[in-house]
Amino acid sequence: MTVGSEEHGARAGRHRSGESDWLRGAWITAVHGIFYLPEGRTGGAEAVEFVRTDGRSVLMTCASDRTLGITAGAWPDLPAWCVPPAQWGRAPLACLPPPPYGGAWTVVGTEERRDEHGEVHEALVRCLDGAFRVVAGDTMLIDFSPH
Repeated sequence: MTVGSEEHGARAGRHRSGESDWLRGAWITAVHGIFYLPEGRTGGAEAVEFVRTDGRSVLMTCASDRTLGITAGAWPDLPAWCVPPAQWGRAPLACLPPPPYGGAWTVVGTEERRDEHGEVHEALVRCLDGAFRVVAGDTMLIDFSPH
C-alpha cells in the first residue's frame, strides 16, 4: 500500500508498514466517488476521495488484483489517470450521510485490512460519529456505520 502522489500508470508514494493511522486528527468535509461517465453512476465508483478541511484529499483506488491503493488526491482536480478528462466526473456518494453538525467528520483512527498475501484490500476510517469502510473490488464499495 502506498501513501503519496498518484501518477498515471505508477503507484507513487511511500510504502506503509503495519502502522495505518495516516488520517488521524484530520477533518473530512466531503467524500466523493470518481466515476467513468460512459458507464454512469450505476457502474460504480472507480475511486473514492476523502476531502479534508485543509484543502488536501486522500484518494482510494482499486487495482485489477482487487488491492486498495491509498494516495494523496488531486482535489479539486481529477486524478491524472482520468483520461480523457471529459469522460470522468466526481460526485458525492448518495449512500453516505452528510457531514455531522459542524460540517466535518473528525478522524480518530484508521485501520487497514489485508488479504492472505499481505495486500491491503479494505480500509476503515474511524470518526467520532461512526466509521467509513472502503473495500476494493471490481469497483469500490463504501459504506458508513454510525455509532
